[in-house]
Amino acid sequence: MPPPADIVKVAIEWPGAFPKLMEIDQKKPLSAIIKEVCEGWSLGNHENFALQIADATNFYITEKNRNDIKNGSILRLTTSPYQTAVQLHERIQSSSMDAKLEALKDLANASRDITFAQEFINLDGISLLTQMVESGTERYQKLQKIMKPCFGDLLSFTLTAFVELMDHGIISWDTFSVAFIKKIASFVNKSAMDTAVLQRSLAILESMVLNSQDLYHKVAQEITIGQLIPHLQGTDQDIQTYTIAVINALFLKAPEEKRQFDEHIVDILNCPLTEMAHILAQKQLRSIILTNVIRSNTPINDEMAHQLYVLQVLTFNLLEDRMMTKMDPQDQAQRDIIFELRRIAFDVECEPNNSGSIEKRKSMYTRDYKKLGFINHVNPAVDFTQIPPGMLALDNMLYFARHHQDAYIRIVLENSSREDKHECPFGRSSIELTKMLCEILKVGELPSENCHDFHPMFFTHDRSFKEFFCICIQLLNKTWKEMRATSEDFNKVMQVVREQIMRALTLKPNSLDQFKSRLQNLSYTEILKIRQSERMNQEDFQSRPILELREKIQPEIMELIKQQRLNRLTPV
Repeated sequence: MPPPADIVKVAIEWPGAFPKLMEIDQKKPLSAIIKEVCEGWSLGNHENFALQIADATNFYITEKNRNDIKNGSILRLTTSPYQTAVQLHERIQSSSMDAKLEALKDLANASRDITFAQEFINLDGISLLTQMVESGTERYQKLQKIMKPCFGDLLSFTLTAFVELMDHGIISWDTFSVAFIKKIASFVNKSAMDTAVLQRSLAILESMVLNSQDLYHKVAQEITIGQLIPHLQGTDQDIQTYTIAVINALFLKAPEEKRQFDEHIVDILNCPLTEMAHILAQKQLRSIILTNVIRSNTPINDEMAHQLYVLQVLTFNLLEDRMMTKMDPQDQAQRDIIFELRRIAFDVECEPNNSGSIEKRKSMYTRDYKKLGFINHVNPAVDFTQIPPGMLALDNMLYFARHHQDAYIRIVLENSSREDKHECPFGRSSIELTKMLCEILKVGELPSENCHDFHPMFFTHDRSFKEFFCICIQLLNKTWKEMRATSEDFNKVMQVVREQIMRALTLKPNSLDQFKSRLQNLSYTEILKIRQSERMNQEDFQSRPILELREKIQPEIMELIKQQRLNRLTPV
């Protein structure tokens, strides 16, 4: 007969004694169970004791988590969280460096448990640690020349304990002084610093920025990109990961006006990290990440992949403002961009107002705008009032026309010479493609906490989104021809193009050229073959005859397996 559900069988350890096997009644108060355990070992003052999980975590058993105890669990009788907190609070203030170091090691380990953390924080332990960092560092540094390892360990374990305690979210980050922030920032800004200290300092700065808008401003005043770049150029991937995490945090919390994209910043090394868009626009940071992180010999772990994904998302989110900006049909500067597209495509200059009649010029513009594939031939500015993609589509078209001029002219002229029914409208295609690419890359959405889906190719070019568009608009034109599409097939073509892009991205190309090459192998004919193959595979295993046969023979197979196992157990 199985034991009642409320009874769990466990082993309980106590230093210097044989473990006890006990049945714990989960309906009894935890204090009563601890008292019973203490009496079994003749220990008084049971209120000074507690039970822990006897594994690497050493987490305390409380009324909240006691149901996690399973049959066969090994527990440990130990001092209560309060008693442990009092002892460590006293020990870390020891005048002996060795004793202090051992106490800080124990504190860093114990602080992972929220029950202990609460008791230590109640003793004003966080303030004690920050004071040790602020005032104790200079004293330790005097000893650094003769006991350098000890200095690094003292500081790293102090910061580790601080990080672990703060991660529980028990107290607010807003309580810390400017002096403490400056001290932590100084550890990051030093050219030579203990690796563990640097790692913890970066983690603290990241948490400060993410958890307090006020601290964001204070941290941003202390850190410059020039001070962070050397940490990216090293070989320690953990340090690189924390460095990118700090950049991401500052970028994520930057006020909207600080994120505006500007490609003409010169003084990057001394630029505060509040000017995040300016930094991300620079070739230096991107190329350093590409060379020293993405293309390094060290395989990228999950945490680094996540931080690169976050950086990728935040970079693309710079496009959101243009994506959600409607074109003003009355804005002459914006209309001039459309004139520029016409000029490049047809090699014409804007005619002066006195050249020909107004009606003749209107007719000529309407004809050219039709060839450019706009929906509104009379006033194509109206096409860009749809958001998304808004002005971002026009930005992409102009970039394509200027930086890939031959391909742009070829696409426009090639389609303008086809029958109306078979032409691929460049303007309409560009607008819908830009919208599609924003959906694929989730422009405007916040990064997911658990996603690692970064694409190396987007770190290979300063204007990766625009180059991405340029490759995809040529793909769209190629697929349109392969499908022999007409204007009625527009949505069908866009669906095929989306599938081509998604399949190529799944292969995680290392460069834009490699992405382009992968697309070459995903022609419309190949897409049809892939679809057919996937459909057949699905039908093979999910068709009704297969399912009926499986249901019919499954009992026989299970009985046969059972009989074979019994035969195996039968002695010869």
